[in-house]
Amino acid sequence: MINKPNHVTATKKKYHQLRREVIKHLYYNDMLTLMELSKLTHKSLPLVTTTVNDLMAEGYVLEHGLAPSTGGRRALTFLLNQQKQRYIIAVAMDQLVTQVVIYDLLNQVKTEPEIRRLSLRDDQESTKALVEFLKGYILSSGISNEEILGVGIGMPGFVNAEHGINHTFFKIKGEGNLKNHLTKELGLPVFIDNDSSIIALAELKFGAGKGLKDVMVVNIGWGIGLGMVINGSLFRGHSGYAGEFSHIPLSQSNKLCSCGKRGCLEVDTSLLILVERAKSQIASGVSSSLEHLFLDETKLPGDHFLEAAKAGDPLAVSILADAAFLIGKGLATLIHIINPKLIVLSGRGATAGKILMAPIQQAINEFCIPRLAEYTDIQVSEISTESGLLGAATLVVENCNFN
Repeated sequence: MINKPNHVTATKKKYHQLRREVIKHLYYNDMLTLMELSKLTHKSLPLVTTTVNDLMAEGYVLEHGLAPSTGGRRALTFLLNQQKQRYIIAVAMDQLVTQVVIYDLLNQVKTEPEIRRLSLRDDQESTKALVEFLKGYILSSGISNEEILGVGIGMPGFVNAEHGINHTFFKIKGEGNLKNHLTKELGLPVFIDNDSSIIALAELKFGAGKGLKDVMVVNIGWGIGLGMVINGSLFRGHSGYAGEFSHIPLSQSNKLCSCGKRGCLEVDTSLLILVERAKSQIASGVSSSLEHLFLDETKLPGDHFLEAAKAGDPLAVSILADAAFLIGKGLATLIHIINPKLIVLSGRGATAGKILMAPIQQAINEFCIPRLAEYTDIQVSEISTESGLLGAATLVVENCNFN
C-alpha cells in the first residue's frame, strides 16, 4: 500500500509521455495509422489505440479516412485537428534580423510573419527590444496565452539549451537565465536553442534529412554554423556547444574573428565579410550591379549580394565561389571525422543554390579521400527560407506539455 501512490504517479507519467509522443509523430508525419504509431512509439497497439481515442475525445486528433491498400483491410489514418485552438510561436533570429510567426498544429501559418531588424548585442537593450517585439506581435494576433503551447526561439551565440543561457548575447540584469527571463516577461513557456541547431532539427524533421540518422546541416549566413545529427538525434557535445564550424582555423588571412581568435573560417566566408569584399572592390573600380543595389536600404546588403549572385553578377559570383571553396574545404574535414550520409546546405546563404555546389564539390574532390567522399551526398536545402522558423516550432513541440 505504501508504494501505490508512486505506482500511480509513474503510470500517469508514462501515459502523458505517450500522449506527447503520439502528438509529436502526427505533427512530423501529417497522417499515420494506429499500427504506424505503435511502431514509432514502441508501444502496444491496444495502448496506442486507447491514447488516440482519448486525444480524439479532447479534440486533438481526428480520423482522416482509410490508408492506401497494402493487400489487406485498409487501416484508418489519423491526423492532428487544425481546429484545436493550440498554437506555436516560432522565432528565428540572426545577428541582424528577427522573424516571428504563429503556426497551428498542422504547421500552417495562423498570423502573417513579421520581420524586425534587431542587431544583437550583449546588453539589456537587446533583451528589452526582443521582449517588446514579441509582446506586440502576440497582442496583435488576438490569440490568448491559454491557446499558445509555447515560444520557440533559435538564436546565434553560445547557447546552452538545457540551462536556458546564451553566453554571447542578451545581458539580463541580476540573472543569467534568458529562458526563465523570457518566460516570465511573456507569460508563456519559452524554449531557446542555437540557430544552427534548430535549422538542423528542421531539416531532420521536415527537410532533406528526414528518415536519416547521420546528417550534417551547414547554416550559411552572417556566420557559418553547423548542426549535427548523429544516430538520429541532435548532437550537442559534452558541454552543449558542439558545431562551431565557423571557428575551424582554415583562413589564410590574419584577420581577427568575432570570437577573438585569428584564422577562423568565418573571417573569409560569412555574408558580412563577402559584402565588405564586394564594396571594397567596387570602390577600387570594379563594375558590378551591386553598386546600385547597395544604395537600396530597404533590404540588407547581404540579401542584395545573394540576389546579385543568383542573377549572375560576375563580382558577386566570384566572391561567393571563393567562400564556397573554403566551406568545401571545411566540409572535407567533417567528412573525414564524421563520415555522414548527407550534408545539407541551409540557412540564408543557401538560397544561392547551385552557385555554391561547384566550388564546394571542387574542394571536396581536392581535399577529401575519395572512398569517404563518394558515400556522402551534398544537397541544397529546399526549406532554407523557412528552416529557422520550422526549427523554432519544432523546439516547442519537442519540449511543451500538451494539456
